[in-house]
Amino acid sequence: MPNALTPSPALTDTLLDGADVSPLYTPFALAGVPLRNRFVMAPMTRSFSPGGVPGDDVVAYYRRRARHLGLIVTEGTYIDHPSAGSSDRVPRIYGEDAIAGWRQVVDAVHAEGGRIFPQLWHLGIARKAGAAPQPDAPVVGPSGISPSGRPHGSAATAKDIDAIVASFARAAATAKHIGFDGIELHGAHGYLLDAFFWSRTNQRTDGYGGSIAARARLGAEVAAAVRDAVGPDFPVVFRYSQWKGSDFDARIATTPNELDTILAPLVDAGVSAFHVSTRRYWLPGFEGEGRTLAGWTKTLTGLPVIALGSIGVASPFHEPGTQAPSLSLARLVELFEKGEFDLVGLGRAVLSDPEWTRKVREGHLDEIRAYDKRHEAELF
Repeated sequence: MPNALTPSPALTDTLLDGADVSPLYTPFALAGVPLRNRFVMAPMTRSFSPGGVPGDDVVAYYRRRARHLGLIVTEGTYIDHPSAGSSDRVPRIYGEDAIAGWRQVVDAVHAEGGRIFPQLWHLGIARKAGAAPQPDAPVVGPSGISPSGRPHGSAATAKDIDAIVASFARAAATAKHIGFDGIELHGAHGYLLDAFFWSRTNQRTDGYGGSIAARARLGAEVAAAVRDAVGPDFPVVFRYSQWKGSDFDARIATTPNELDTILAPLVDAGVSAFHVSTRRYWLPGFEGEGRTLAGWTKTLTGLPVIALGSIGVASPFHEPGTQAPSLSLARLVELFEKGEFDLVGLGRAVLSDPEWTRKVREGHLDEIRAYDKRHEAELF
C-alpha cells in the first residue's frame, strides 16, 4: 500500500476543457445539513472490514476524503436481517463492535469538517446461496428467480417483508444514534429494493407485484418506516438506477410517467433527496427526451438530486473506439447550471485520489492520481 499518491501523467486541459468549475464549490444545504461544496463521495464496496467491523484503516480512509468533499456516503452496510448480506468483510450496522467502529469513522469525518451518511444495504437475489457467514440463511427476493429467469432463492413472504422493513428502520435509527448526518437507502443495481422495482425479477401477483405502482410499494414502505424511525428532519436519500450489474440496458421505467409512478410514493413516504446512479451521467434519461435521468428526477420530484456516472475518470463505460467524454467537466458544469442536479457524485476519481476536488479547484491537474483498477485493492 503506498504511503503517498503517485502523480499521473499530465491531464493538460482535458479535464477542465475551459470550464469554470467554481459553481461546484459553492455550499449547499441537503435537507438542512450544510455541505461545504457540491461533491459527494459515492458508495464503493471496499471489503476491508473483517467481521463486518470498520477498523482504524477504514477510519483513516474516510478521514482523508472528508477534508475536501461536501458529503461522504459510505460503502454499503448490511442491515441486521439474516438474508441481507454474505461477506464477512463488508461492514454491518448492528452489533456493539461495528457500532463502535462506525462511531470512530463519524468522529473522524466530523473532525475534518465533513458530513457522512451510511448506505443501508440488503443484497436480495444478488446474495449467493450458501455463502458465509450465515450459510443457512435463505436468499430472499421478489419472486425466487434470478434476472435470467432461473430459480434462485425464495420469494419473500409477507412475514419476510415485514421483517426486512423493520430491519431497515432499526438500521436507520442506529445510524442516527451513532451520529451520522443522514442515511442513504440502496435501491439500485439489482439489489433487493431494486429487484422489486424491476419487472424481470418481480413477477409477483400480490400487492407487491404486477403494476409499476405495486412494484414500487416495498421501496416506499421501507422509506416510510425509516422516516418514522428517524423523525421528520433527518435526511433520507434514496439511490436508484435503471441499469443492473447483470444488465446494463435494464429499465425500471421506460417513460417519464412510469418513473414518476415509482418516485412519487417515495417522496410521499418522506425521502429527502435522490441519488441517481447512471453509467454515463450526460446521456438522456429517455429516448427522444433531452433531460438526463438526474434531470428528470429533479423535474418530477422537486427534491435535491445527486448525479452519478463516470464523472472525472477516463471511464471503461465509454463506447469502444471513442474518447471518454466523461473526462471533461465542461458538460457537467453545463448541466449543473441548467439545474438538472444539485450535487455531483464521485466514485473512482476519489477512490484513487482523496484530494481530487482540491487539485481540480486549484488547477493542479498534473498532480491528480488518475484512476486505475489496481487501486481498488488498496485502502488509501
